[in-house]
Amino acid sequence: MAWFRREKPKIADGEPEEERTVNTEGIFVKCPECDNALYKRELTESHEVCTHCGYHFRYSAMERLALVFDDEEFETLDENITSGDPLGFFDSKPYPDRIKQAKKVSGLNEAVVSAKGKIGGHNVYAAAMDMSFIGGSMGSAVGEKLTRAIEYALRDKAGVIIFSASGGARMQEGTLSLMQMGKISAALAMLHEAGLPFISVLTDPTTGGVTASFAMLGDLNIAEPKALIGFAGPRVIEQTIRQKLPKGFQRSEFLLEHGMLDIVVDRREMRDTLIRALDFMMPARKAA
Repeated sequence: MAWFRREKPKIADGEPEEERTVNTEGIFVKCPECDNALYKRELTESHEVCTHCGYHFRYSAMERLALVFDDEEFETLDENITSGDPLGFFDSKPYPDRIKQAKKVSGLNEAVVSAKGKIGGHNVYAAAMDMSFIGGSMGSAVGEKLTRAIEYALRDKAGVIIFSASGGARMQEGTLSLMQMGKISAALAMLHEAGLPFISVLTDPTTGGVTASFAMLGDLNIAEPKALIGFAGPRVIEQTIRQKLPKGFQRSEFLLEHGMLDIVVDRREMRDTLIRALDFMMPARKAA
C-alpha cells in the first residue's frame, strides 16, 4: 500500500566509526582504590583526591607548593643547581642521559623544588620532592637545595616545610648521595637550636634514606592518608624475615597508631592544618 511506502531515505549507516564514537580520552580517570570513574576536571579541583573514597593520587612538586602558599604565590630558589656525574656512573645508560630524560619528562631541573613565600601570613621556606624525576631520589643536588633552603630560613628567621616523596638515595651517586642525609640533618639541628619550626609532610611514597633522615625529624610530622612510609619496602622485609607483615604495615595510619607520626591529614585540609601549626609554633613571627 502506498501509504506504507517510506518517502524519506534511510539514515545512512556508513559513517566512519571514529565519527560515531565520542572520544573520552583524558576526560575520565579511574580510581585505583574504588574503581570509580572520576571526571578529570573534578579531580583537579579536589587536588587529585578521589571524591568517592579519598584516595590520594600522586601530586607534583609545583602543585604542592601552589596548594599551600598564600594566593598560590611563591618564588622558586636555586633552579640552576642540577646533578653532575661525579662517579661516571653507567648502568643500562649513562647517568647524564638519565638526568636529561628526567628533565624532559618532569619539566624540572631536579627532584626537588624549593621556594619562599607566605603561608597564613608567615614567612616560610618550603620544598617539595617530585617522584617524576628519577623516583624523587636524593642526590647531591637535592641535598644542596634542601640545605640551602634551611640556611635561608635561619638567616631570615622563617619556618621550614618539606614535602617528601622519594624512593630514597640516588644510587647513581653512591656514597655522595648518602652524605646528604647527614648534611640536611645537621642544617635542621641548627634550625632547631635557633627555635625555628620544621614541619615534615610525608607523602606516598617516602622511603629509604629520606625516611631515615630529615623526613622523620620534624617538630611536627604530618602524613597524607595511606602513604607508604618506611626504610625498606614491605616485600623486601617479608623476604628477609620470611614472615607476613601486618595489614597496612608502613602505611601512614599504621605509623600514626604506633607513634611515628603526629597526624594524618587529607590533602584538601593540608593548607589549613599548616597555618594552624605555624600560628602555634611561631606566633611572634607572623609577617606584616
